[in-house]
Order: sequence, then C-alpha cells, then structure tokens
Amino acid sequence: MDLRVAGRMGTVFANIPRAQLINHTVANKEAIVTETGCLATWTPLHSTGRVPENTVIVQRDENLPTIDWSSPNNIPISASEFDRCWEQALVLLNESPRVYITDRVVGADVRYALPVRTITNYSLTALFTDNMFRPVPDDIAKSVFASEGFTLLVLPYQVPSGYDRIVAMDMERRRGLVMGSAYMGSVKKLIFTVMNYYLPMIGILPLHCSANEGVKGDMALFLGLSGTGKTTLFTDPARRILGDDEHGWSDHGIANFEYGCYAKMIDIKPESEPELYYAVMTPRPENGTIVENAMVYPNGRFDFADRRLTQNSRASFPLRYLPNVKESSVAGHPETIFFLTADAYGVLPPLARLGPQQAMLWFLMGYTSKLAGTEMGLGEPTATFSRFFGQPFMPGNPDTYVAMLGEKMRRHKTNIYLVNTGWSGGPYGIGERISLSLTRRMVSAAINGELSDDYWRDPLFHLDVPVHCPGVPDAILRPRDTWADQQAYDRQARRLASEFSAHFDQAYGNKGIDQQITAQCPGK
Repeated sequence: MDLRVAGRMGTVFANIPRAQLINHTVANKEAIVTETGCLATWTPLHSTGRVPENTVIVQRDENLPTIDWSSPNNIPISASEFDRCWEQALVLLNESPRVYITDRVVGADVRYALPVRTITNYSLTALFTDNMFRPVPDDIAKSVFASEGFTLLVLPYQVPSGYDRIVAMDMERRRGLVMGSAYMGSVKKLIFTVMNYYLPMIGILPLHCSANEGVKGDMALFLGLSGTGKTTLFTDPARRILGDDEHGWSDHGIANFEYGCYAKMIDIKPESEPELYYAVMTPRPENGTIVENAMVYPNGRFDFADRRLTQNSRASFPLRYLPNVKESSVAGHPETIFFLTADAYGVLPPLARLGPQQAMLWFLMGYTSKLAGTEMGLGEPTATFSRFFGQPFMPGNPDTYVAMLGEKMRRHKTNIYLVNTGWSGGPYGIGERISLSLTRRMVSAAINGELSDDYWRDPLFHLDVPVHCPGVPDAILRPRDTWADQQAYDRQARRLASEFSAHFDQAYGNKGIDQQITAQCPGK
C-alpha cells in the first residue's frame, strides 16, 4: 500500500528495532521513564477505556448472514463512510512528521497466524504492537492467511470529520481504523474481533480466555470478562503460561493469539499478584513495558491504588517478562475449562460443575458483573450478560460459537466448571469478595481431580455444586448459608434468575437455540 500523497509524508520508520521504538517514544514525549525503567503514559479522560458506541463494522451483502446484526455491539457502517474515514486517515498520516510501521502476526500456531501491518503516527502505538503482536515466523507461508493479511491505521489523537472517536473494521477488505482513541486496548480488541470473525470459518473456536499447562501437559483455560480473574488465576507457579487473554482452539489444540500481556493494574500488590507485579516492576534492559493511566509521583514511583483518573489502569509487556512461560504458546486440547463470573448479587456458588448443555448455556449467556472502568461512563458494578464472556468481540452468529464449543468439549472429554470470583454473604456493598486464596484452592482441586462425585443440585440455577472441596469451608459452597437473612437471599436469587430468563428470551428467543440448552437457563 502506497501511503504517500504527492511525496509530503514525513520520515517513515518501518520495523525499526525495539530499542529504537523505546527511544523514539521518550524523545517524542509520548511517555516518561519511571524509576524501574518502564514507560508511563496518560490518555485523555475519554480514552481511558473502550468506546463501544463508536466501534463499527462495515456492512456488506457478503456478511449479512455471517454477522449477528441483531447484537447491539455489531454497529453497521456503510462501505462508503468507512472509505471516507480511511482516506482522511491517509491524508493525516501524510501530514505527520513521523510515521511508524510494524509488521507482526496474531496467532502462535503458524497454520492460522494472521499477518497484521500497523501504520501509525505514534511510536507508542508501534511499541504496543511490538509488545502484543508476534514476530512474523519464517514459515508464515504455511498460514491460511499468508496472502490475506490485515492492515490497521491508528491515529490516537486525530479523527475524521463527523466523529470524536472511531474504531472501525472492514472484514471483507481486511482493513481496520482507530482514530481519536488513545486507549491502547482499542488496537488489541479490534484485532481480537477480527480473529473472532475469521476463525470459525476455518473450523477454529476463538476464546476470550487465559491458558496454562501443567507439568504433564494438561491444559486449563479460564474464560471471563475483564476483572473476573483471568489474568490472576492463570499465573500459577506450578503451571506454564500460554497466554492471558485470547486463544484459538483448533483440531491441533490451543494456541495463544498474542505475544504479550495487557493486565489491569488497579490495586495490584506483590503479596496478592506477585508474578504480574514483578513482570511490570522489574528493571530490565530495553524494558518497553508501557503502564497506562496509573498515578506516578515526581520520584518516578507508581501508586496503583490511586484511581482518580480511572480504575482501568493497564500495563502492556511481552509475555516473556512473566515467569514460567511456555515460549511456543501452543499446547494440546484442554482437559479443564473454567467460566469465571464476578457475581455482584452474591447468590451464585463459588464453584459448580457444568454438563454439556449447562456449559453451552453459560457460555452463551456469559453472565458476570461488569466492573467499573473497563468501558467509558460505567460507575458501580452492574449485572450484565456478555455472550461467550466477550460479546463486544464476537461478531458472528451465536449458534456458531455454541455449536463449536459443544462439539469440541464432547470430542475431547473436557471438564467445565463455573467459578464465581464475586461476592458471598450478600450482594456487592454488603457481602465480601470471595477470597482469592479460596478461589485458587477450588481451581486447583478441579484441575487435579480432587473433587469427589458428591454434588448437590441448585434447582433455580440448574447447577451441580460440590458438597466438599479440600481446603475450603463447606459453608461457602452453599451461598444461601452465608447470608444472615436467607429470605433476602431467596429474593435476590429469584431476581437474578428472572433476569437470566428475560435476557435469554430477548437475545436468543428467535436464534434457534436447542431446547436442551434452553432448559438449562435459570428461571426456566
């Protein structure tokens, strides 16, 4: 693609070494160097989270049947409007004194690695892609996408006329555009959405999950929205890390999409999350870690408890900065999958086993409590349903993803559990957040086969809950027993079940979901 217009473009820096990207970012005053050597940057208030209302997809005749246009997150834009914005972006790039190009891939399995060319006028954005996207492998010709790469233009502080921000995708022409959003997650999630659209077409299930592997090669996946514990729970010293957020499940097993980690930093402490803390805070040559929207004092020290700008402070760094990483980022089929939910109602058990139909239902519903700060304008946690624990990034028809999960879990005899990392003893504001140490113990017991076959059935939520888990008080496994007012629990539980039923009817009533799956919905 020739970006130049009448030869006016400034200096183009294409695939320059990482050390130079870091130096440019500091010299361009896009970030400052902190006492540990990592870079700190801040965005405008409107760019401290994603902008779902300004995230759009080009609607074409070809994708009318393959994209779920009834989903509120799949906002259509015309091809002509996208092209107008694209052309304005090219003009603005030509007027920029510096342009940075990075050529990377998304996908650790070369058989479906997607080449991504990012073109931006900010070296910080280029460094972010160096952290988060993978180097182009020597055998990229083996990829089904080898000749069908994706081009992404990113202008964090400039917008086309008629917009204050835009994040746009043209799936068929394989182009993406980020303008006016300096939140680095906009770049990452755009590419994740693209992968989630392309991969089911070639038989690969994309998953919003973290992944780790035991010493015997046993794989575990952790699905959940931001703030439910994906990044925290997958960092187990006894298990090797594949990735923290985005993976594909093919006929060959699991593969990480990314090269890095984009972790929430609010309230992070070395005592509770040592692996993440030290990955960010350890000084190292050519550091390149980017800390976004966290408080830094004049002496260069961070205060990760300060949330005055946002609760969505983040750190981007290469995955190799974490301990015990599996360098290839590929592994076999998962033996255990965890669906993570942060239940603000305080009525779900902390651990439950899911049969095939139950698993497909909870995968479809993606219930959790959206925590403050991940999206703009969100304050207190609220109950939400996000299909596949990542609705904004799953543009295809829901039955496609559900059917693929069911087929794969049956074929590979995968065990699936629902894990509530939210509240116990009452709702948010009254009860307490379930202890991370107890959650870790339950997860470990499920992975290691320590749970007995003694379960009790929750008739309202159609869940099978273990009677006992080693190292966990029996009482906490029965959420009703943790409430001082058990009648209040019953009212709260019925309220949540009715919300499940109402949302299912509204979102999937005409989607042809199998009746056996429908019957597992709470409130039905």
